[in-house]
Amino acid sequence: MSSLIFTFIKVYPKLVLPLLNTSHRRFLLHNNVLLERARLSNVRFESTKEGNRYPSHGNKAAKHKDTRLREKQPYFRSVFAAGTAQRTAELMSKKAGEEGRGKKVRTRTVGHAGIPNRPLTAAEWAVLKQNAPYPLCFEVQMMKRMLAAGSDINIAKSLLAYVAVETGTLSYELLLKYLTLCVHGSHHSEVLDVYEIMKNRFKSFDPGAYSLFIKGFSNTERWKEALGFLESLNKAITPTANNYGEVISAALRHGDSATGWALYTELLEKGLIPNQNTWQALFESGVSQRWHNNRLEGILHYMRNNQVYPVESLARSIKAWFESLSETKWTGSWSTVAQSGVCQSCGTALESIELSEKEYGLLKEQVMQDVMQGNDVFIKSTPKELENFQNFLANKPAFDVVLDGLNVAKCLGRGQPSEILLTVVSELKKQGLNVLVLGRSHMQRYSHTWDRQHMSLVRQMAHCFFTDNISEDDPFLLYATLHSGNHCRFVSKDLMRDHKACLPDSAMRRLFFKWQRGHQLVIQSIFPGKMVQFQPIHSYDTIVQTDGVSWHIPYDPEGQERCSYEIPTTWLCVKRVS
Repeated sequence: MSSLIFTFIKVYPKLVLPLLNTSHRRFLLHNNVLLERARLSNVRFESTKEGNRYPSHGNKAAKHKDTRLREKQPYFRSVFAAGTAQRTAELMSKKAGEEGRGKKVRTRTVGHAGIPNRPLTAAEWAVLKQNAPYPLCFEVQMMKRMLAAGSDINIAKSLLAYVAVETGTLSYELLLKYLTLCVHGSHHSEVLDVYEIMKNRFKSFDPGAYSLFIKGFSNTERWKEALGFLESLNKAITPTANNYGEVISAALRHGDSATGWALYTELLEKGLIPNQNTWQALFESGVSQRWHNNRLEGILHYMRNNQVYPVESLARSIKAWFESLSETKWTGSWSTVAQSGVCQSCGTALESIELSEKEYGLLKEQVMQDVMQGNDVFIKSTPKELENFQNFLANKPAFDVVLDGLNVAKCLGRGQPSEILLTVVSELKKQGLNVLVLGRSHMQRYSHTWDRQHMSLVRQMAHCFFTDNISEDDPFLLYATLHSGNHCRFVSKDLMRDHKACLPDSAMRRLFFKWQRGHQLVIQSIFPGKMVQFQPIHSYDTIVQTDGVSWHIPYDPEGQERCSYEIPTTWLCVKRVS
């Protein structure tokens, strides 16, 4: 909000009086050929050897187990699945012993201190101000506390009455805070009253006030005046998507779809990202007004192109709109997608997660350019090291799997890192895969952490490249994986958010995220010297999509928290009826 104007002039009783009114997912990736991900996600591999695999640990006996494939019982959710981060945090909390301690919900009580629980008289306000630590800014600070606490509007009115009587005027800042309280509390008549006072008192408003008036007026019968506020705001700054959304929703509620769609077009032309409430209002109006069907379908394509996932309330409005169409009969249902990539409701196979040849070429060029030319600000290396790495890759056959050695070795947070690394490498090598292990120089210094025998076996089973200890290994991991071809996967629990953020535009970042979800293997569970299980890699892309006779729209269920690197697991399936 821009700087506030403080003006003190004689009070106009007829303008102030209205304010005083008190109304109110084991891993089998290849056998020289890439197997179906659906099968892989339900496969578990067990060791055929008795006891531990490594001679140095032969004193630990184990039951004899035949080598076999069998269906696993639990379903391992992908690290990218919505809610995974929240469940992980809850699990960590339990492990830390924080559960069951009667945790209290933390609330901001500091800002509520000293707020009256009822309207006060002028004399009572005077006493409260006299005892306040900072009397000079008492009124504004008190109104701020009321705003933070969501106080009764009548208490705020009594404060304004006291100030009006005491000083004969009301400052711009105090009125703006009161206006904010009125707008946030949906006190519509009070919003109109404040506007009349401020209109007569001040020649112009700051952007913050215009935004509040846009929101406030959009919820009244005087909604058309919000168009003027929007125009005035547009002369000073670019209005926000929320500013446009408020007026669009108001126009649609009052049956003025022409104005609503004109403002929506203007919003898009300014490069703003519409909010979901605006889309919901447009789809709801589309149920009764049939002449904007192509535009509504365009919103779905916008969601697809920008990888936007609607919330459940918007998904319900989309479903209702489809089912209201009279030209063609559509039926909607709530669904999930099988690991094979087939919709559980209609049996349609969803789009593959694999990048097209063109997409892969674009991503490979961009990432390699960022890594090798130093555009990735997170890489800490030397030109000599990068040159050595390029020469190393040029003299090796394409890899099937690239491992972030240190990341994998420390994935448990306990146990011997070298044994953990060897366990993973052994399993991948057993599948006939060409494996590259990227590590740090200190991993070559044999110690209890990096056992000589373990590391020797790792070198026998896989190609190894060790960077300097100060180097960032993620760029090497990405470069090696992309260099090896579209079949190559990488193993790391790092979600690569920093490197994705370094890409030049949102389209390239979305392409990287799609490639990442189809190529990253994350260890789900590991028993050093015995077995490894990986999280599933989905065969399908989680994105709004259509084949002409059906639409599949991933959405966020109400109340579910989803991190920016997670994707929904629930879908709206809309099928055209023959």
